[in-house]
Amino acid sequence: MTDHTAARRVVVLGGGILGVSTAVHLVRGGAEVVLVTESELAGGASGRSLSWLNSAGMRSSSYHLLRLLGIDRYRTLFAADPSRDWLRFDGGLWWTTPGGAEVTRARHAHEVANGYESHLVDGHGSESPPIGRADAGGGVPAGGDVGQRVSGVRVGMGERLAIHNPGDGWVSLPHLIRELADELVRRGGRLVTGAGRCSVIVEDGRARGVRGADGTSWCGDAVVAACGAQTPAVLAELGVDLPDASPLSMLVITEPVETEVVTVLNTPRAAMRPNPGSTFAIDHSWYEEHITEHDDGSCSIDEKYVKELVAEASALFQGDVTLQAASWRLGRKPIPADGEPVFGELESVPGCHVAFTHSGATLGLIAGELTAYEVLTGTGHPLLEDFRPGRFSRTG
Repeated sequence: MTDHTAARRVVVLGGGILGVSTAVHLVRGGAEVVLVTESELAGGASGRSLSWLNSAGMRSSSYHLLRLLGIDRYRTLFAADPSRDWLRFDGGLWWTTPGGAEVTRARHAHEVANGYESHLVDGHGSESPPIGRADAGGGVPAGGDVGQRVSGVRVGMGERLAIHNPGDGWVSLPHLIRELADELVRRGGRLVTGAGRCSVIVEDGRARGVRGADGTSWCGDAVVAACGAQTPAVLAELGVDLPDASPLSMLVITEPVETEVVTVLNTPRAAMRPNPGSTFAIDHSWYEEHITEHDDGSCSIDEKYVKELVAEASALFQGDVTLQAASWRLGRKPIPADGEPVFGELESVPGCHVAFTHSGATLGLIAGELTAYEVLTGTGHPLLEDFRPGRFSRTG
């Protein structure tokens, strides 16, 4: 934090999970809040996110801790109403390409070392021995079925290793955003949608509000820029360089289908989770080069790639299950250049706080809570110290 001025009137820019969560936490803390969005709520990346709640895989210890706390906040929300069909904790199953046993074992070992519940299973689903142990042939015990841990899933080749993380979950962000937005308005916050491309107003070197595409302005003591993949462009207008690696991406929602599968699946050719209404949400990265981004910011893709992705997902089910695409959305997926989250006040523009991260779903609740804390108190939170935007402008 560059100064210790607490804000009581705040303008939040962005209708995704980071913006809406921050706005709600601010109004809970007593601030006067206006939430301004370019289009509708969840109109950007939050509306096309796989939103897998996890801290699986390898990452820095501070990022891992933040993600664990993010999951904790979702578990609190889940406990308040376990009947919600848009927030579930039914585990995750991950595997890589054939021959990737070394990568899989290293990932599993890292997870275990960090206390993250992780079970190594073979392609048939039988439990593998603890790290450092194997059968007499140096392999993995044979036999069993993936149904020993998850139902209805086909992993494929028996020699392929998989990782089961039973504590993982998923959330439908549009549902969560709508619930949080309703709370925001109920608590006296103001919601402005369809404002078009907005910019941050700076007066006397300090962020003082947001201006919409038609010139309408909303003023406050501070601004939170949580604009997803557009955040670097918004900050560039302020002379701030926020290195960006946001790729093009797609999320497909299927027609309803009857199946036993409730687990999040991350596989070499399809990533998939259940979705409300007996549907599934599917994405991946192999088709990114086939997405075309047009001058107006819209995106398109040949439908044959949508069908190929859905076919890859269908192959993950046991039995005769064929998925059909009902809809798909395309756009940029926000990812900072170094892969780490970006949270905090700009050093060069006091009063302007940033929330920009790839893991928007997992971090959505905790990031909103901690960003609101910083805005309301004028004090930096220790959990966000490793993720300040100023790290990109420093050398040595």
